[in-house]
Amino acid sequence: MLRRQPIAFRGFTLVELMVTVAVLGIILMLGMPNMSAWLQNTQIRTSAEAFASGLQLARTEALRRNRVVQFNFVSTMDATCSVSTTGSNWVVSLADPTGACQEVPSDTAPPQIIQKRNGQDGTPNAAITSTLASLSFNGLGSANGAMQITVSNPIGGDCQPPLGAGPMRCLQLNVSSSGSVRMCDPAVGDATDPRKC
Repeated sequence: MLRRQPIAFRGFTLVELMVTVAVLGIILMLGMPNMSAWLQNTQIRTSAEAFASGLQLARTEALRRNRVVQFNFVSTMDATCSVSTTGSNWVVSLADPTGACQEVPSDTAPPQIIQKRNGQDGTPNAAITSTLASLSFNGLGSANGAMQITVSNPIGGDCQPPLGAGPMRCLQLNVSSSGSVRMCDPAVGDATDPRKC
């Protein structure tokens, strides 16, 4: 009668495990700078998309209500707020929100806030530069002027050329007087690329 030999299970040796951990550590160390830049650039994109969403909401509400709706950059989200071109917070309302940004959205209570966003929500390092502090959309969806918003991240570094010489992929929002909102990338140089500003 034949006897079966017991199967010996072999695991990893301590040396093999240490080599594997060392290789993974080196790979992580090489990838961390890229991961950090990616996270900072993601904050720029998230912030730009939030501004585009707020602008589209203001235009849509103006069309829906057939009345003037404002998109305002504000300094803070409390009772001391004021309309400002450097604030990363925004409020969509039917009236000027100065001094009342803490109010909950309401169709009846002044300043009749429709929606608001704190700039620190998810994108604390994003910074904006805007040509206008406030933009109004009328009942036909047209804006009372053209607005240009540049979203950057000074914590992550300067913008890529042509706006600077750093690693950040800054974005720009252009709002035409017809009310259309377009996000573009100032670093794109190819005239056939749809991301070009």
